[in-house]
Amino acid sequence: MDLTENFDLESALDDTLGNLPEAEEAAAPQPAPRRDLNPFMRKIPVTLTLEVGAVEIPLSELFAIEHGSVLELDKHAGEPLDIKINGTRVGRAEVVVVGENYGLRVVELENLDMGLLSS
Repeated sequence: MDLTENFDLESALDDTLGNLPEAEEAAAPQPAPRRDLNPFMRKIPVTLTLEVGAVEIPLSELFAIEHGSVLELDKHAGEPLDIKINGTRVGRAEVVVVGENYGLRVVELENLDMGLLSS
């Protein structure tokens, strides 16, 4: 081939790739199929807690706690309590009685797209 000629790279590649044996074409990596993780995610256990409140105290006060001690929490009486999932706040709720058990009535959820898990 004369170097002064125009060389058509695309045609050369098409010619070369068109002559590959079928075994080599079959060995080409295929993209992995897309998986719907939602059925798997729905089975992951999480811990949902209702946090009444918290207080930060020094160790000296902690060691002084005894039967009958009262610690003031950071929540006002009647204020909705924090709903936490694995320790992360996701909303607020009120305590209700359901039969002989306590329950919670959700009054606020924070930007959770629970629809992603239900498809």
